[in-house]
Amino acid sequence: MGRPIKKSKMAGSASGSAGNIAVTAHRAQGGAKVDATKAYIINQRGSKKFKISLADSSVGIYELKAVAPGSLQNTSNQFCVQAVLNDSTVVYVEKFFNRTIHWVDGAGNTGRAFYTLGTEGTDEGGGAGASSEGIKSASIDVITDQ
Repeated sequence: MGRPIKKSKMAGSASGSAGNIAVTAHRAQGGAKVDATKAYIINQRGSKKFKISLADSSVGIYELKAVAPGSLQNTSNQFCVQAVLNDSTVVYVEKFFNRTIHWVDGAGNTGRAFYTLGTEGTDEGGGAGASSEGIKSASIDVITDQ
């Protein structure tokens, strides 16, 4: 798996679930897709496996998929996380790293971006802007106070 993501990169400093990376949608094995409003990542279990808290307060191990919510399969527990790039492109996270993400957009284009965590109203700008190396930036939604 390599080095796990630092807790500080996955969650804000607020108590409870506020500040945790929000799950865009999830689908349990054999179940229906759920567009998440209160689901969030708790911790990392593998390079693409994460323990997530679902809207009904249950917890499960789900696999991160870089697909739109409607494309999640019901063959295994799967979830997706949406990000907005600094050029306002909507992408889906393929893999998390401590400072960057690998992403895939709806057309199948891939790339990497530095990411910041923000609330729904503040993420449309897509983070702080591109780096001097030409790497894009992205903003990922977090859970607000519940």
